[in-house]
Formats: sequence, structure tokens, C-alpha cells
Amino acid sequence: MSRVVLLFAALLAVLAGPALAVQPGEQLADPKLEARARGLGEELRCMVCQNQSIDDSNAPLAKDLRLLVRERVAKGDSDEAVLSFLVERYGEFVLLRPRFRGETLVLWLLAPGVLVLGLGGYLVWAMRARRRAAPADGLTEEERVRLEALLGPDGTDPKTV
Repeated sequence: MSRVVLLFAALLAVLAGPALAVQPGEQLADPKLEARARGLGEELRCMVCQNQSIDDSNAPLAKDLRLLVRERVAKGDSDEAVLSFLVERYGEFVLLRPRFRGETLVLWLLAPGVLVLGLGGYLVWAMRARRRAAPADGLTEEERVRLEALLGPDGTDPKTV
């Protein structure tokens, strides 16, 4: 029973971690602006954690980025202006979903390309295996004569009789 309680407590702690990332002192007074800032925060990568958004991270740099986003939103910058400012400052890597451009073409097309190549390779392999495993339609006349010579005219092996 105590294992179940301990496991449940650990699960709650893991799930509550991201909720504690944005501190009450960081939040904007206007709920609409705060919602915009949260939306932007979900699109931005924590440069320390790298697999978390800045809203989910407790890293000091993520906090600085959250404050910067809220400052720009409070000044009246559009969402695109805030993102452009951060991309200019930190590069495309700051975006959790890179924009579809020439530089990021490999990021967007590599996984689907590998999937298509793998599927094509599997289909070629399966077709070849099917052809190899297909039984012959029948014996040629030459093969039939040779088989009768080996088995005898009644179709039984003379060595086993």
C-alpha cells in the first residue's frame, strides 16, 4: 500500500513541476495579455533544458525569457514581433517548432523522407520474398521423367519398400 502512495506522490510531483515554473510575481495583471504571454511561452524553447518550453522550465534563463516576453507583450508588441525579436537575439533554435524555411527544410523533411524510404524498402523486400516463396506452377516434362526414374512408375521410393 505504501508503494502505491509513494508512486502517486511522485507522479503528482512530476506533473506539478511545470505548473510551478511561472511564478505569480511574473504574471501580468491583464488576463488577456497574460494569456498571450503564456501562448508565446509555449512556443519558445528553454535554452538550458532544450526540450521544454520556457513556461515549463524552472531554469533562470527561462525565467528571464518569460519576463522579457511579458515586457514586450505589455509594451504592445504583436506576437510575431516578440517571436522575431527573440529569434533575432537567440536564433531559430529558440523556437520549439522551427519555421518552414530553406535553413530548416532538412528538419521538416528528414523524418517523412526516412519514413517513405523505409516503407519503400520494406515493400521491395516483401515483394521479392513473396516471389521467392511462390511455389512452381508444375514440373516440366523433363523433371517429371527424372522424378519417375527416381521414384518408380507407381510413385513410391523403391529404396524404402
